[in-house]
Amino acid sequence: MDIASLAGVLFGMFCIGFGAFMTVNFSPEALFRLFINGPSIFITLGGTVASTLIHYPLPQVLSIIPITKNIFTTTSETPTQAIEILVSLAEKARREGLLSLESDVEMQENDFLKKGIQLVIDGTDPELVREIMEIELEYLEERHKVGVGLYEAMSYYAPAFGMIGTLIGLIAMLDKLGGDVALIGPMMAVALVTTLYGSVFANFICLPISGKLKVRSLEEMTLKQVMIQGIICIQEGNNPRIVRQKLMSFLAPKLRRELEAAEAAGERRAA
Repeated sequence: MDIASLAGVLFGMFCIGFGAFMTVNFSPEALFRLFINGPSIFITLGGTVASTLIHYPLPQVLSIIPITKNIFTTTSETPTQAIEILVSLAEKARREGLLSLESDVEMQENDFLKKGIQLVIDGTDPELVREIMEIELEYLEERHKVGVGLYEAMSYYAPAFGMIGTLIGLIAMLDKLGGDVALIGPMMAVALVTTLYGSVFANFICLPISGKLKVRSLEEMTLKQVMIQGIICIQEGNNPRIVRQKLMSFLAPKLRRELEAAEAAGERRAA
């Protein structure tokens, strides 16, 4: 569970809800009367979904539910862990040969890493191994872009439909100008609440989710780039120490220093 995402959702809901509650002088009845409006919700959310269906094929729109789950989940795989696995495999391959890795293939939980090791064991040309894995990486990136694009598209459409709802409300309000003036204030409030729905949906839901999906995509792409480089190094028979140094270049400086410190401590204990 990604605590930051959950905390952000709960805190945001609290801030918006409490702010609205204070605005109506802590009156639940006024809160629901002013800020909960069925037609406004229908226009904003319904219009946003309709435009998204026009924009994207149905299978991609339906994939939004599993995509959304990614913002609340964290992966147990990290580049640091991948480096340790790859260095271990490099040590074994250098000591016992590439074919000795066959027993390690099924032990790998990551299918991408498993596929790469199997290609090496099968004697595939190093350039072909890199090409195969980079093509898979490119298609993975394209699939990630679909999820990001879905939410970014909805972030564009939601405020627009909020404005459409406001215009509908203003038209109805202007129609009543020759009648009961007391109706104008409430109708203006209803008109504006549609704009509120569009802004909240775009800026509190769609844009943050698309941003988190970009972060998740970058993390996964970095992990797989580490794996590609590590597999090529193993196939080329590089010294495990060189393999570690090459792969550590993918890490942020802080993580790199921590890993170097842990490695140095391990060497001192071994000595």
